[in-house]
Amino acid sequence: MSGSLVDLGRLRAELPRRSAEYAAAVPFPHTVVDDVLTTEAFEAAVAEFPGVDDPFWRGYLHVNETKYSNTAPDTWGSTLSAVAKELCSPEFVTYLEGLTGIRGLIADWSMDGGGLHQTLRGGHLNIHADFSTHHVHETWARRVNILLYLNEEWPQEWGGQLELWDAGMTACRARVTPRGNRMLVFTTSLDSFHGHPDPLTCPEGEARRSLALYYFTVEDEPVRRSTNYRARPGDGVKRVAIWADRSALDLYDRAKRRLGISDAAVQRVLGGLARLRRRG
Repeated sequence: MSGSLVDLGRLRAELPRRSAEYAAAVPFPHTVVDDVLTTEAFEAAVAEFPGVDDPFWRGYLHVNETKYSNTAPDTWGSTLSAVAKELCSPEFVTYLEGLTGIRGLIADWSMDGGGLHQTLRGGHLNIHADFSTHHVHETWARRVNILLYLNEEWPQEWGGQLELWDAGMTACRARVTPRGNRMLVFTTSLDSFHGHPDPLTCPEGEARRSLALYYFTVEDEPVRRSTNYRARPGDGVKRVAIWADRSALDLYDRAKRRLGISDAAVQRVLGGLARLRRRG
């Protein structure tokens, strides 16, 4: 496939309107852009997206989330890899700087926390604010997230709408349906709370699919914090489990930074524990 895969010309043309909407969005700066890829590129990316049983998926399977990721672009199809490269290109980063008003953005080809994501029937992702700094480049502060949804179809009744919550965790202020070829861009902060906490009801064999990429700026003394999972007002006794799991993950995050523990090693352990739970 030749030529640009991302419709950057249209994105640039819409930039004056989009940047104003972005700055004014509630509960935190964000925008939703449809038809980001050309039709040909989107269809090819969907066709290449790994199947639910692909051996390169690694599971994040614990109280606060049940999803799978693939952070190795060399295992992806050629279109998926090329799309990610365009979204990490200087031209697209310049577009993001204009959209968000954040200068000096750095794309992260190492996919620290990003990459391809899938969530299966019954899966969820509790409300959270993302980890705040890169795990290898310690002066890199995480500033912008993009989520490009790669579902061929996603009926509303399957759930999985991404909820955007206010800073006080009092109410969900916006919802984003993971419609195919839709991109959500939002500013990452200590209180940009988001997630899809209710179990998916999609059929077996279907998955909520996305490409996640994160962008950073270099800071002298960035605030370092692990993923901050939060309970919703109606979560009741689940609050204790959410807090305990968040605390355990914070300890893992600190160990990962200090000892160089890999996500792959931990995911193998979590996957084994999940299989034991299912057998029980």
